[in-house]
Amino acid sequence: MHVHIADHPLITHKLTVLRDVKTPSPVFRQLVEELVTLLAYEATRDVRVDKVQVQTPVARAEGVRLSVPRPLVVPVLRAGLGMLEGMVKLLPTAEVGFLGIKRNEETLQPFTYANRLPDDLSGRQVYIIDPMLATGGTLIDSINYVLERGATEVTAICLLGAPEGLANLEAAMAGKDVRVVLGALDSHLNELGYIVPGLGDAGDRLYGLAE
Repeated sequence: MHVHIADHPLITHKLTVLRDVKTPSPVFRQLVEELVTLLAYEATRDVRVDKVQVQTPVARAEGVRLSVPRPLVVPVLRAGLGMLEGMVKLLPTAEVGFLGIKRNEETLQPFTYANRLPDDLSGRQVYIIDPMLATGGTLIDSINYVLERGATEVTAICLLGAPEGLANLEAAMAGKDVRVVLGALDSHLNELGYIVPGLGDAGDRLYGLAE
């Protein structure tokens, strides 16, 4: 597994405003969109392309276009929806799927409650978007879900991560073709499983439900 932690002043600036408890939901949503687009530039560095030629007003030019099948972008419900617009702005021809995974509170086993993905992902590049890498449980389940359906390369894009979740993810994904792109790696998880300093509940802050 390969991990990339973004180190760019614009990303850090936007994350700083996101973290601020006084940032209202409309601004929060706009910043998330902008941040995802910045992170997606790094995340799509190895996107598959085919060589093509085009005619400019002056001469023929060598270039590339996205290979077929197109990349698949998968937001993890619900907070991942807030990251989707930033991804499709960069990859407007990508396919979009949706995935909702929860854990049974008694058995702790994951179960899928929402799935809008192609049945066969053989050979596909998949980009999973989820704002927070906290314990890593949901992201591990999501990555395994698409790998089991044939995806060959998976990249996870998260705004923030915690060392505990990253360690869990690295252990679970050992030997698998998985990349993780983070806007920042924070200090730790608190006793409630929140990233510290973090930014609180991303879903609540995206959709105006925070107190």
